Amino acid sequence: MSKPSLLVLFGSQTGTAQDTAQRIARQAQRRQLQVRVLPLDNYNVANLISESLVVFVCSTTGQGDPPDNMKIFWRFVFKRSLPVGSLSCLDCAILGLGDSSYPKFNFVAKKLHKRLLQLGASMLLPVGLADDQHDLGSDAVIDPWLTSFWEKVFALYPSLADVIPLREDEPLFLLHSCASLPPTHTFHFLDDVKEKMNDRLRIPMDQTVPSQSHPFPARLVSNRRVTDMSHFQDVRHIEFDITGSNIEFAAGDVVMMRPCNTPEDVQQFCQLLRLDPEARFTLWATDKTAVQTRLPQPCTVRHLVESYLDIGAVPRRSFFELLSTFATNEMEQQKLVEFSSASGQDELHSYCNRPRRTALEVLADFPHTTAEIKVDYLLDLFPEIQPRSFSITSSLQVHPHRLQILVAVVRYKTKMYKPRRGLCSTWLASMDPAQGEVYVPQWVKKGTLKFPKEKDTPVIMVGPGTGVAPFRSALQERIAGGKYANILFIGCRNESKDFYFRSEWEGMTKTGHLTLITAFSRDQDEKVYVQDRVKENAKLLWDLIANRSACFYIAGNAKQMPTSVCDALKKIFQQEGGMSSEDASQMLVTMERTGQFQSETWY
Repeated sequence: MSKPSLLVLFGSQTGTAQDTAQRIARQAQRRQLQVRVLPLDNYNVANLISESLVVFVCSTTGQGDPPDNMKIFWRFVFKRSLPVGSLSCLDCAILGLGDSSYPKFNFVAKKLHKRLLQLGASMLLPVGLADDQHDLGSDAVIDPWLTSFWEKVFALYPSLADVIPLREDEPLFLLHSCASLPPTHTFHFLDDVKEKMNDRLRIPMDQTVPSQSHPFPARLVSNRRVTDMSHFQDVRHIEFDITGSNIEFAAGDVVMMRPCNTPEDVQQFCQLLRLDPEARFTLWATDKTAVQTRLPQPCTVRHLVESYLDIGAVPRRSFFELLSTFATNEMEQQKLVEFSSASGQDELHSYCNRPRRTALEVLADFPHTTAEIKVDYLLDLFPEIQPRSFSITSSLQVHPHRLQILVAVVRYKTKMYKPRRGLCSTWLASMDPAQGEVYVPQWVKKGTLKFPKEKDTPVIMVGPGTGVAPFRSALQERIAGGKYANILFIGCRNESKDFYFRSEWEGMTKTGHLTLITAFSRDQDEKVYVQDRVKENAKLLWDLIANRSACFYIAGNAKQMPTSVCDALKKIFQQEGGMSSEDASQMLVTMERTGQFQSETWY
């Protein structure tokens, strides 16, 4: 029997599943296997019937949804017309990447596992359920899962009996063997520097709907702080002009945008790697399966670092693995190899994850190694900056040609000297339309929240903090459409400091279009939260839900609030509906399944 060829297919929303898939590919090459790595939607799923060995790496997004780059595959594989047993020749394994604080933890991996079994595939081992909430992150599950996977593969294929895998601490990139990995792209610098590059986005003249590959550069109209200056958090209400964009959205939809690195970080990066920011290059893929980049051709180094390389993120383990292969300084190499190893993960978390050290700061800590980095490996070392999503907080009917968002500027302290800052929120907060025209490329995606079309169906919305954003859009839209049965629970710290859109809510209340219930947690000795107000309004909520089929919505921070509100709801079902604890829980499950209960939460 010849050596097997491994196919690694990934569904990734933020790049973590892609990074894990590439790690599996490196391990396969250490074992002298031929390997291909592809996003699921870039693979012709009809070819699965002829594959022999496949690993699926998939994350779960939103409320149990597949990532954007596996949605085509997802629809295909769940077609009822697919014959049972059509994948009977396939040996495969599924590794899920999730977060156990979400109710549908690793839902995509679990559902795919069940479906592939229905189609006759042979599972080499139980589905891996990696958890971001573990002290050591996803690797706490991924490491032992991969060990078991390779044991199964070697047992299944006798042709691998003579293969002696390279050790994990042997650098793939420096070995003169068939296992060495080339960069996925090569840089070809241009000698002609006379023509200046213009990397700024131009407003498209065609009439296509904006998308991730063709975002619309929306002009920033206003950027206003809506928290009191004495408040600990800077929250911005930001408005964009989308005239001529063909962008359409409804309440519950989200706008996507991709931030840029700060000029200071770009300058430091170029200095550390001795790169000329004005140098121009073209990029050539070394592998036909390499994912095409969104970089212009030709491109400047400045544009690459500013708009593409995620140098401000906390680097993953694979970053240290690749970085170690450039090390010529013995002390630096030893430390990088330790960070790359399974036994060094606690040390890595203490150095990198817990203090939220950025990739740029790591480069500064390992200057000798950084100076040796070959430019061709930049796209392998640094992931692409991922788009961020924001709930749209305005209605197109009420504010035509405008799109508004509510942004909490992320800033916090760790043991690092410099405060940690959120890349996108800091980038947005820095924009001042008074200093000149500013354009932010963006596109819109359907959100998870859907509001009822029926005029008489009441809606109950619970939106503490910036969770109120999608409900402002919904209320504007509903009131414009004559839907006046609206209840809004708002939670914030202080009535005088972070009560967003207060005058608007009061106006809606005066006209009888809104019942507003507030929870100001710090304005009295005993803290009061939205879940407390939900419990206090038990009779009202039970009547609306049980007798008028009201829809119930939660939006906001995913830590404790959603669970606390759900617990309050179940107590109401027991207290007002005379239900048992089990029946109350089942009622909430049924409401969620039918769309009567919906939530959109984030960290």
